[in-house]
Amino acid sequence: MYKRIVVKLGTSVLTGGTRRLHRPQMVELVRQCAALYQQGKDVLVCTSGAVAIGRERLGFPDLPPTLASKQMLAAIGQSRLMGMWEQFFDIYNIKVGQILLTRADTENRQRFLNARDTIAALLAYRIVPIINENDAVAIEEIKVGDNDNLSAMVTVLADADLLLLLTDQPGLFTADPRVDPEARLIPEVRRIDDSLKALAGDSRTGLGIGGMATKLQAADVARRAGADVIIAAGSAPNVIQRAVAGEPVGTRFPALETPLESRKRWILAGPAPAGAILVDAGAAQALARNGRSLLPVGIVQVSGRFQRGDTVFIKSATGQILGRGISRYSSQELEQIKGRQSEEIVERLGYTYGPVAVHRNDMIILEE
Repeated sequence: MYKRIVVKLGTSVLTGGTRRLHRPQMVELVRQCAALYQQGKDVLVCTSGAVAIGRERLGFPDLPPTLASKQMLAAIGQSRLMGMWEQFFDIYNIKVGQILLTRADTENRQRFLNARDTIAALLAYRIVPIINENDAVAIEEIKVGDNDNLSAMVTVLADADLLLLLTDQPGLFTADPRVDPEARLIPEVRRIDDSLKALAGDSRTGLGIGGMATKLQAADVARRAGADVIIAAGSAPNVIQRAVAGEPVGTRFPALETPLESRKRWILAGPAPAGAILVDAGAAQALARNGRSLLPVGIVQVSGRFQRGDTVFIKSATGQILGRGISRYSSQELEQIKGRQSEEIVERLGYTYGPVAVHRNDMIILEE
């Protein structure tokens, strides 16, 4: 049902409600991810737990509740946490790669593109990305439990079609199930409004720093980017496999549109184009009629100054606007590779961001 899945694992899931990371629970979660991997699906793990394992490694010291203390614990725990994931995935002969992100990495366009390219490269080589917030240097993020929202941004970066938020609760309820015996699980949510947000509570265990409120924020971002979102209990039997198979587990938030539609809507209605790329007749035909990507060989002129990741006009050699797209190279770089075969990019620049100047998924054609 789904091809690319982001699995977000909260601290309460990884500890099983205790003070220590629960190794058997982590192995079980890896087993479920491995089953998806072996089906040919792409799996990305967005993990919490660095602070918790840092505290465990130090023997649960009595530290002041300062940001510096949390960052110290994260610095101690992060390598240990990554080592555990590597060890557990190695049981199934699956390689993993670590990516540490902060909110700034997704807000800066250049860093956003670099993170996206890194994720794409890992997935292309069938390596499971293990992604965590860079808690040792983060400031505001570590205070608000932003791994929920970080997982939503990972969903955007990876063009994933499912975000699975695993927590210590079975999903979103009509009231707080810890105090109201009449509370009922909400199986599906199609609208996130103020009344729904009022239902969100805090983390039950106190081990994590996020609650249901940040999960609703993450769900809203991911579903607008074209991914289904499911909030479910990480301890539920085979929860990952069941969710991916479409079984009714937890609370489901259907996508508002496909990832491609979302991206192209942003290209059309987003920032004004910073420049223009003029293409030859062959490239114009390939773009308009055949749905192809724009290759450097088809570029005849570059106008304006723009950076990699900026939106640009795509025009015919006569100046007619054909469409808009997100350039994978800066104007300066395109000047050096225009009219050249893709195989010559490295020779001309000394590096490459891929064979295309504008990918077909980053382009909307206005005139045909």
